[in-house]
Amino acid sequence: MPRLFLLIWLMGVGATPVLAVQPDEVLPDQQLETRARNLSRELRCMVCQNQSIDDSDASLARDLRVLVRERLNAGDSDQQVLDYLTARYGDFVLLKPRFDLQTALLWLLPAAFVATGVAVLIGIARRQPDSGNAEAKLTPMEQARLDDLVRSKNRYEENGT
Repeated sequence: MPRLFLLIWLMGVGATPVLAVQPDEVLPDQQLETRARNLSRELRCMVCQNQSIDDSDASLARDLRVLVRERLNAGDSDQQVLDYLTARYGDFVLLKPRFDLQTALLWLLPAAFVATGVAVLIGIARRQPDSGNAEAKLTPMEQARLDDLVRSKNRYEENGT
């Protein structure tokens, strides 16, 4: 049994994504390289679209990684690199879009759906009768029938005892 767990664990470790950064892309300055990797995780691969350029091995992702490193070597701040790339490729290049007028629906619509769902559930819950506390109202005909049944039961018990 321990061997099975070890095998499963090794398979899980082997299934982790391998970063696509090539050795020739790595900057000699460790601080710049860390900044480049952090920026690369924020940028979308335009080919893969659901991967960062740090994870993608597409040639365009490589070009973007090299461009990020070139801009950092030129002395740009992280924000300047992001601004340069969004000016060139649009906001789509960002994995996490910025909150602004154009992306407000993207950010607010999920919250609006949740709030609407909660409001609907509250409305449904308020409309439901509280069956534990409410007495059933009988029509006059049902009440008369119930009274007759109770009287006949009482007569039966009096005569039977």
